[in-house]
Amino acid sequence: MRVAKGLLLVALVMGAVGLSVWRGWIDVPAQWNPWAPLDVKAAPNFLTRYKLMRLRDDPQLCDQALSSSGLRVTRQADSPDAACPLTNTLRVQGGEVALSSSFLASCPLAVAFALFERHALQPASQAVYGQAVTRVDHLGSFACRNLYNRENGARSQHASANALDIAGFRLADGRTISVLKDWPKDNEDARFLRRVRDGACDMFSVVLSPDYNAAHRNHFHVDVGPWWVCR
Repeated sequence: MRVAKGLLLVALVMGAVGLSVWRGWIDVPAQWNPWAPLDVKAAPNFLTRYKLMRLRDDPQLCDQALSSSGLRVTRQADSPDAACPLTNTLRVQGGEVALSSSFLASCPLAVAFALFERHALQPASQAVYGQAVTRVDHLGSFACRNLYNRENGARSQHASANALDIAGFRLADGRTISVLKDWPKDNEDARFLRRVRDGACDMFSVVLSPDYNAAHRNHFHVDVGPWWVCR
């Protein structure tokens, strides 16, 4: 009985604190305020995934997050009647890092990519090579299909522009790093790729590498879907 009362008291206190933060009665730093816009320049924390989720159906909040991202994007028309409907979708054209081609992305995917670039990709490159990544090579994002292209079953996160397949990187000195060729090696390129994979798990819900299965031997699958997997 005492335990139940104690838990109830804790819940009431937490609820009161949450209400006070939401109403603005208690001032907390934006990165620790669940209702403050996501700032891409701030280091990710345990609220980041929640803030990314809030961008899905709120174009205004999406624009606020994108304003700190450095990404060049163009808004796409909604397609609610398509076989794979898309809403609040962007075409990402690059930023400080170039892309092998532009890609379609839900707002959460676009902002997660910007976080990944700033807080995982470039720190990994500087730590291993002492230089920046200048281009990300990818295999695409949106594809109206089921998981693993099966005829029946659940839709892939690619079907809602929630996923991107990253194949490799180009460094400032022109060197290229390939997931397919360099992941199996025992050298700095392989270490870099593993740093990138591990860092991506702080921004994306799912990160699948060649360690996951043979279907991912040539790319990192990253998405902002409902499941949490890092492998």
